[in-house]
Amino acid sequence: MRLLPILLLCLASLANAQEAPMQVAGAMTVNVLQARYLYERGVVFVDVRPTREWTWGHIHGALHLDLLGRFDDLAQPQWPRQAPLVIYCDSDVCPQSAEAVRRAVSWGYRQVFYFREGFFAWQLLDFPQGKGLEGERVVFNQPDQR
Repeated sequence: MRLLPILLLCLASLANAQEAPMQVAGAMTVNVLQARYLYERGVVFVDVRPTREWTWGHIHGALHLDLLGRFDDLAQPQWPRQAPLVIYCDSDVCPQSAEAVRRAVSWGYRQVFYFREGFFAWQLLDFPQGKGLEGERVVFNQPDQR
């Protein structure tokens, strides 16, 4: 009987989950193995999840640009548009990565990879992960806008 409230809570959160689109125009959808291939070649990974989720765990070395926060910094002209980007969030029920990919393409990025399966798929295969900022390097620091 104690499990019933927990089960109902889980079902309610699944009912609110929205599946991410399979593709985004102008970008290439990649699976977890393709993402790992790109990772090994030094492609920049961009995590668009909220800070709380980022600190719980992320792809090691990924740049954290929360979709509702600093992601729009990528629209700034100093970012090289030819740089390949792999953009991800939690999983295929996280439409934020699709929205981030759509924005990056609209800003003129030419090599955008949509990692639809996201961090959960990466984590399941025990690929390199970070937690918090320990051992992470800052890829880009926005200068003060004074």
